[in-house]
Amino acid sequence: MTKTDFNDRMLSLGLARVAEQAAIASADWIGRGDEKAADQAAVNAMREQLNKLDIAGVVVIGEGERDEAPMLFIGEEVGSGSGPGVDIALDPLEGTTLTAKDMPNALTVIAMGPRGSMLHAPDTYMDKLAVGPGYPQDVVSLSMSPSERVEALAAAKNCAPSDITVCILERPRHEAMIAEVRATGASIRMITDGDVAGVMHCAEADITGIDMYMGQGGAPEGVLAAAALKCMGGQMWGKLVFRNADEKSRASKAGITDFDKIYSRDEMVTQDVIFAASGVTSGSILPGIKREVGRITTETILMRSKTGSVRRMNYRHPIES
Repeated sequence: MTKTDFNDRMLSLGLARVAEQAAIASADWIGRGDEKAADQAAVNAMREQLNKLDIAGVVVIGEGERDEAPMLFIGEEVGSGSGPGVDIALDPLEGTTLTAKDMPNALTVIAMGPRGSMLHAPDTYMDKLAVGPGYPQDVVSLSMSPSERVEALAAAKNCAPSDITVCILERPRHEAMIAEVRATGASIRMITDGDVAGVMHCAEADITGIDMYMGQGGAPEGVLAAAALKCMGGQMWGKLVFRNADEKSRASKAGITDFDKIYSRDEMVTQDVIFAASGVTSGSILPGIKREVGRITTETILMRSKTGSVRRMNYRHPIES
């Protein structure tokens, strides 16, 4: 397949519907305390909608290997089989715990690009660093210490370090990073889950108040976040983190040969992509699902990197009372 086979404009609304239907399917499980049921509902809806699209799709970022089905597994083929060959990166419910506990920023997330356009990231950790648009290239880097990153970004923004807000996933592995960032005077927005949303916050700093994201999270989510920033603007870097030989073996099977490579945003997502996310629980990026008598309303953000367009869409769906 050639790049011209990927008609992102025609496919974009279909992708938005995939995200919407996954969010609607998970609505019954918000605040119910059952993470697996919420995730399964979103998976089923996302798979059903993907199979209605005229694509020859392959899931390159999914929820594990084939033996973990019925999740949308890595290597699963989706779509009608006709149309362009595409790579698909997805998280049917980013924030299963957030959904189960009715906490902010749970999303359904999916990205699509031409075949071969996305890094086949193994299910390992990735050290991530991201900033929004408008800064010089490589204004910060993974080779810098956390404090150096804050100081460099503050200088580029022409403000004091105390005016910088950093988003970090709240985990014991980040305790030293958190202490160092706070020592600069910068503030930290802690998140308990959902680091795709955490990275996306950087691209809309005027709305979210987040200037930078840093820390270790899932590598597959890193590719999804890179797809979002490719559409929204901003810079991102990621380095795979391996805890044992088994994880390196999985990386080798995924085609990774340089275990120390730092990937830029455009190395994780090499061609133009489309990205869609729907709010499940309300957050700073999207409002959550709203239920009223006889109807349910979702909001979806739909983006195309080719045009830099960002579209927000409300979808009101009648339901039986």
